[in-house]
Amino acid sequence: MKSKTIIFDMDGVLFDTEIMSTKAWIQLAKERGLDGVIIQELADNCMGRNRKDIIFQFQKKFGENFDAQEFLTAGRSLMQKWIERDGLPLMKGTVEILQYLRENHFTTGLASSSSTQTVMSHMERSGLGHYFDVIIGGDQVTLSKPKPDIYLKACEAVHMPPGEVIAVEDSPNGIRAAHAAGMKTVMIPDLVQPDAEMLALVYRKYDSLLALKEAFERDEL
Repeated sequence: MKSKTIIFDMDGVLFDTEIMSTKAWIQLAKERGLDGVIIQELADNCMGRNRKDIIFQFQKKFGENFDAQEFLTAGRSLMQKWIERDGLPLMKGTVEILQYLRENHFTTGLASSSSTQTVMSHMERSGLGHYFDVIIGGDQVTLSKPKPDIYLKACEAVHMPPGEVIAVEDSPNGIRAAHAAGMKTVMIPDLVQPDAEMLALVYRKYDSLLALKEAFERDEL
């Protein structure tokens, strides 16, 4: 049976914001004399995680006395400054895939590790909020991706069993979360290309949202 319910991750899938976050962290690291290599490793490892888990990862690297909360707040402020100056960047095909799904009567949801406040701000700024039947932020669950909690909550919200729902992800943590939830996991890589482990977990891999739209048009999913 073809799936008519699809849940998207946000950063790195719909919005080209993963790279902005990494650039902000590296700029702050340079200004504060932190090891840029470690910050890059943290950026890769933290993709898909919620704020609470990211703080834990920072303090595991830099020690419990490191003020990760302040560092992340400064990074978010820097990103916000760039967004206000340059606009919120969309991934190629974001509007096209969302329009296609709505016109073809799919149920669509959003399950992002970003805070609900950040997600809703992005929805308001981009004008894309009306495409989603359900929006779940990372602060609405206790355990972050790669745990499956946020996807299980999203599936419950759309009243569908996970096995009949497609998850669209870009990061290894997101892939692990969706797969653990039992969903049909589609990967559209952004900053991190899939390794053998990731490819074993995904149902399909596409190069862009436009390619995903074409897959739906071919009745491939």
